[in-house]
Amino acid sequence: MKISPTDIDLEVNSVFLPSFIIILIADAFSGFHNRRLMPYFQLFTVMADILPIGTILAVTINQVIKTAHAAKDVVIEKESFRILSAHLFDIVHVLKELELGKLNESPTARKALENLETDVKKANSLLEKYKNRGRFYLLIKCRHIVKEVQDTTRDIGKSLNALCLANTEILSGISDQVTRLQNEMQRAEFATCQSQLQILDKLDQGLASQKLDNGFANDIIVDIARAVGVTVEPSEIRKELNSFKREKEEAENRKERAEVYFLGQIIELLSRADAARDYEHVKEKYMQRLRVIECHDPKSESIPPFKAFICGITKTVMVDPVSLSNGTAYSRVAIESWFGSGEKSDPITGEPLEDLSFRSNIQLRQSIEEWKELNYCMKIRSCEAKLMSEDDSSVKDALRQMQDLIIENSINKDWISIGGLTELLISILPNLHNQEVKTEVLVTLKQAIEGHPRNKDLLIENQGFCHIVPLLACESSSSNAALELIYEIVVEESGQNVDHTRELSRQCNPICFLVAILKGTEPVLAEKACEILQKLVDVDEENVIIAAKDEWYRPLVDGVIQVLELMIDLNITQGPKSTKMAILRSSVHLELEEDNTKILCGLGLIPPLLEMASADLEAKELSLSMLVKLLTCSENKRLFSAAGAVPLIVDLMCSSPFQILAKCSEILEKLSSNGDGIKFLVDANDTQLNLKSLVENMLAFLQNSRLPYTVLRPVLRSLFKICESESGLVKTAVLTAGGISLVLNLLDHSDSETREAAINLLFLFSSHEPLGVAEFLLKPRRLEAFIGLLENTNRSDVQKAAVGLLANLPKSEVILTSKLIELEGLKAIIEILESGNTEAKENALSALFRFTDPTNIEAQKIVVELGAYSLLVDFLKNGSVTAKARAAALIGDLSMRSSELVMTSSTGQWCSCFGRARANICPAHGGVCTVKGTFCLLEAKALPELVKLLHGEVHATAYEAIQTLSTLVEKESPRRGAHVLHESGVVVPILEVLNWGSESLKVEALEVLEKVFMVTEMVDRYGSTARLALVRLTGRSIHEDGHLHRKAAKVLLLIERHSRSSISFVNGVSF
Repeated sequence: MKISPTDIDLEVNSVFLPSFIIILIADAFSGFHNRRLMPYFQLFTVMADILPIGTILAVTINQVIKTAHAAKDVVIEKESFRILSAHLFDIVHVLKELELGKLNESPTARKALENLETDVKKANSLLEKYKNRGRFYLLIKCRHIVKEVQDTTRDIGKSLNALCLANTEILSGISDQVTRLQNEMQRAEFATCQSQLQILDKLDQGLASQKLDNGFANDIIVDIARAVGVTVEPSEIRKELNSFKREKEEAENRKERAEVYFLGQIIELLSRADAARDYEHVKEKYMQRLRVIECHDPKSESIPPFKAFICGITKTVMVDPVSLSNGTAYSRVAIESWFGSGEKSDPITGEPLEDLSFRSNIQLRQSIEEWKELNYCMKIRSCEAKLMSEDDSSVKDALRQMQDLIIENSINKDWISIGGLTELLISILPNLHNQEVKTEVLVTLKQAIEGHPRNKDLLIENQGFCHIVPLLACESSSSNAALELIYEIVVEESGQNVDHTRELSRQCNPICFLVAILKGTEPVLAEKACEILQKLVDVDEENVIIAAKDEWYRPLVDGVIQVLELMIDLNITQGPKSTKMAILRSSVHLELEEDNTKILCGLGLIPPLLEMASADLEAKELSLSMLVKLLTCSENKRLFSAAGAVPLIVDLMCSSPFQILAKCSEILEKLSSNGDGIKFLVDANDTQLNLKSLVENMLAFLQNSRLPYTVLRPVLRSLFKICESESGLVKTAVLTAGGISLVLNLLDHSDSETREAAINLLFLFSSHEPLGVAEFLLKPRRLEAFIGLLENTNRSDVQKAAVGLLANLPKSEVILTSKLIELEGLKAIIEILESGNTEAKENALSALFRFTDPTNIEAQKIVVELGAYSLLVDFLKNGSVTAKARAAALIGDLSMRSSELVMTSSTGQWCSCFGRARANICPAHGGVCTVKGTFCLLEAKALPELVKLLHGEVHATAYEAIQTLSTLVEKESPRRGAHVLHESGVVVPILEVLNWGSESLKVEALEVLEKVFMVTEMVDRYGSTARLALVRLTGRSIHEDGHLHRKAAKVLLLIERHSRSSISFVNGVSF
């Protein structure tokens, strides 16, 4: 609040002082910032003695509160200021207690309160003094700051003590707290934190020993930056150094020579650090050195050192030269070791030394540094020629020299870039063929950019990522080096990492390579790859989907969770929500293998998706779409059901728009697929849902004529999967909910997939209740459409269902049979026998019975003419058990009419006038037989395959085989047929059936044997073998199976009757 002098209305004689005067007084105590108000402040000072003490107290409370809050925000020595702040807040409590009581108006109390005002004002001035100072400067001055805070705290404590002594009665209720507060403040002992003291000690030692080298400067500047929370970025470091320079200028203005000297030392030291260098100055220095070496041979790589540079002890160029009292110079470490061994003479001259002290020889050090810098430039110049030579050994030599240069002095990171070597390395990288050399280039680049933002920028500007990223796929050493280089650019602490990561994503996205490394066997490399990947997905949401496509799903799951959190947090703006929702939209279109879905579910994706399913419409649709993709295997379905998701899905079906109904139906279809049936249709407690109600509700949806095909399809498919697994549900659908009539209408639907889904469901329903289907199919144009489904070779499941539906319809529908033949439906069925899948073929065989009915010989002829017979024989050879059994039965239907169709004529009919040989006579039917003419199974080569079915000892196939074989033996004239069975070796297998077959199969075997043993020769051949089996059958209790007993006894008596040497085995049995 700002108040102009014209706003002030002083009523000096008023007992009550207006609040704005209190504010003015408080502002005055804050530092007298407004010069226009100075006269008024002076007036207030004069008036202090006549102001009510309550007013002064109110002003003091206001000032204490402001100071307490300000003390919490100081960036250095936070602990000391925090304690001061806490004490000030405690003082506020004491002052307010005084305000509530009757404050003592004595001069002592007034003086104590004025002293407290003054001390709090000093505290506030202390805060103002250090509020906007540089952080580096604050650290350097931290010892002094702590001492100031300590003294200020003690002073305030003393003033508080005096004020409390003058008002003991008012404060009697809180005397213990007041006493404790006074004592703590008067005895306050503040100390600089140990880590900061260590930095200051290290800095003091460096200044004392004149350690002005680059390495020490780099170390100390990193320590200081970390301690005060500043990044080691050139821009930040230069900002802090500029703050130091301003402090130095202010100290000069104050004539504080010691402070100026101290700050100058600090500035000189820190300026030597890499991060503090001014690039233009470094560049100019390089150019100066470059001009000096122009007079030297370009092939030369170094300038010999001057003799004065050589240490007399180590015989090498001096490092950190120091001068003795007699003026000779040595390396610091070497002379310290010399004196440390007890020597007291000059190492070279032998001159005894009374004074063993030494001092830094700064001039000599600078000369040596200049000499070294000249050599740096010469080596950089020679490296350029070697790198461009395209000779591997020369390139390797240049790389080694560059690495040595960087290690020796970090200024060379700048100089090799100024000399064009960094760009040159990037340009030659893709043209190198030697993997070892490539690796060394990457290592050198990493050394050049470490802690050097400018070189990182240079690498990126020259499209370095485009050359580096492909190397992630190379052999291990190059791949590892490429990873380390990328890690240095985008992960290591840097203010520009986000921009660098965006460039990495834009130039040459490495996600696929990084994911491969992440899944590798090297944990350290995998961890670094993971960090880079995380950076990439943080800067660009699209990388979340790219990573997921490469099978790294953690960011995707995290993104879904973040979407959920954003939905819950009502304070989040729409922008972040839209961004995160875009991830979910893209994830819905991912192509996921089963293993991928397991990973996603294992990472915990299902619970947040289920929570989103209760959110807004878009979130519902996206989350349900993703859940559809995840439910590919039993493990995921189990997690889904255990989360209590199924009841939620059922509820959503009944209360949501069409698109949600469609997604929920897809989920139910997935849960019931792959043979799982109703296994996962349970609640969180694994209790089965009310499936009858569910089926009825789903069928009720079909009554809605406005339901789009996008909804009809999944509803029909899920209904099919659910009902398929439980016959009781089919009965509910057919009898209770009128499922057949509802689904029949959908066969006229304009959408082909809806018609196909309907035919699948209708096939299932028709196995229980086929009535009404035939009438529907016979309506105009519907049978043609149905035959189209039979001809749909692209959808085997549709073919299977369509032909299966046909098989389920009553055979008595003769008109339907005729129409199917007329419209080539029969032809379509036979084509399914040729090219359909196993289930479709089995259903087609069942449907074929409609056309092989022995009472409809015309239909049989068409079946045979269309080539069905050979297909049936093939099924006997290679079909499934079901297919073999049905094929055998169909052949039996055809064979039943063979005898009637045999052409029997006079002998002359079979002889030509030219004496041609007599035509072959069928041994079973006694005439000329053909497949198409008489449906003869012998001519069709079916007999051997039927015999094999008996050897297989499979009840289903053996039953049909025996029935078909029985058609060869006519009861009235069994001789021909019996001999055919004998010649084919089938009688013994039939007899063996009496040992292993089921009751019904044994009866069928006895039916055939009854006709066979009407022929005496057969009794002679097989009678003795048959007796044993027949006796066992007739020996069983008649109450157990009377029919089988009597049938066996009848055959046994038949054998006895025709036997030439009859020995009765059965007595007392009559017929």
